[in-house]
Amino acid sequence: MLKRFAALLLVVLALGLQSCSTSIASLESYADSYEGFEFKYPTGWVAANVPKTDNGPQTVFHDIIKTSENVSVVISPVSDGKTLPDLGTPSEVGYKLSKSITSLAPDDRNVELVSAQSFEAGDKLYYILEYVADLPSGMRHDLASVIVRRGQLYTFNASIPENRWKTLKDTMKQTVASFSVY
Repeated sequence: MLKRFAALLLVVLALGLQSCSTSIASLESYADSYEGFEFKYPTGWVAANVPKTDNGPQTVFHDIIKTSENVSVVISPVSDGKTLPDLGTPSEVGYKLSKSITSLAPDDRNVELVSAQSFEAGDKLYYILEYVADLPSGMRHDLASVIVRRGQLYTFNASIPENRWKTLKDTMKQTVASFSVY
């Protein structure tokens, strides 16, 4: 009788734990205390070795197997005293960023801004932008979080192939929402 009760308890516990699982991957934390930002990225992703340039990414993490799935942080200077609203509304900033992508090779890139919104975290204003990009390498889905702090525009970008969007959408949204500048 006790063995049956224990077996039944294990089955109920296993089914209960299975129903609690989600499609969102576990996330690891990364912080750059020198530049003053932090974010979470999917477990199993690794830091890419990227050369430091004035206009290139500060940090890049990518999937170890599907290296085209990545997150990155780009830091760019803004004019003294400028705030994020001074740069424009979420849609205007999103449009400007999409044009900066297509300006690299206008004939073979098409970037569409899907959505743009703002949110406040304490005294910080962030814009969250969503894009679909038709690039020579294929269709991609990108989410970005932008903020202006200390005279710099911080852009956190999560980019994945469009055919993986349905599977990774919740994880990428959670990753972009984790981006914080201090």
